[in-house]
Amino acid sequence: VQLVESGGDSVQAGGSLRLSCTASKYAYNANCMGWFRQAPGIEREGISAIYFGGGPGDLRYADSVRGRFTISQDFDKKMMFLEMNSLKPEDTGMYYCAAEGRSRVGVSPLLSARYEYWGQGTQVTVS
Repeated sequence: VQLVESGGDSVQAGGSLRLSCTASKYAYNANCMGWFRQAPGIEREGISAIYFGGGPGDLRYADSVRGRFTISQDFDKKMMFLEMNSLKPEDTGMYYCAAEGRSRVGVSPLLSARYEYWGQGTQVTVS
């Protein structure tokens, strides 16, 4: 199972970025995938998640990014995206995508414990 993130960059406050996560076949069969971020010295934070095959009600966002970030998927290309707008310095961090392995229904999709597979991360710096 392999997850590869891309799209991280250094931007000014107010700017936008689009992160991508490319998943191997088996990771993309996961019921749920998510985006997390981690800043130095701060615990990893779940910021968005998506249930595959679901509708708009199956998207999840942390309060810190709701209204600014949008999660989406391209099932045919086996990719997940995070459109980030109105970026703030506090959005700075390493961004990771994650995929569920064994079903862990009952665990919030914004918690690390939900996920078994992780990418290596892509750095986002907002100044």
